[in-house]
Amino acid sequence: MHTHYFCNDAFSVPECDRIVALAQARALEPAGLVGGQSDHNLRRADVAWLDERADTGWIMDRLIALVADANRTAFDFDLREFAESAQVARYDAVAGGHFAWHSDIGDGPVARRRKLTMVVQLSDPADYDGGLLELMPDANVHVANRDRGAAMLFPSFVLHRVTPVTRGARHSLTIWVHGPAFR
Repeated sequence: MHTHYFCNDAFSVPECDRIVALAQARALEPAGLVGGQSDHNLRRADVAWLDERADTGWIMDRLIALVADANRTAFDFDLREFAESAQVARYDAVAGGHFAWHSDIGDGPVARRRKLTMVVQLSDPADYDGGLLELMPDANVHVANRDRGAAMLFPSFVLHRVTPVTRGARHSLTIWVHGPAFR
């Protein structure tokens, strides 16, 4: 099994712009944690859930195809559904945007079935400083590609974080894929 998988051209630059615009068509809400908890020491970001936005079906179609290819190529997990909406997150320097080390498998009934996480870089890396997506699947830290439209997929149990954004804002698109418990 691979610890992570890159797709450098998951979305084009115009598609990244369109996704951010769809997310910002209405006010974003403060990001929470599994179970509706909030802890700004752990995570500070604003989010939009794409199932609450119009004209986003094409995004899910693309995500489904990308996940199928990555799972076939790198993971071979027993994946059954997308039980949660895709989420666009904005990590803003003014608000101290970040997400401390964590895994995506949580204590909730849906979060405990997360098996694969995909994060797509939507922002131009010239528009912000910091905001690195880092994974720690072993004793080494791996940094995600910052090119617009690049995706990183990894098992949801892998520790990862978004370092503090110190200038500008970083936007990302995240989806989780669910299945029966790991055995």
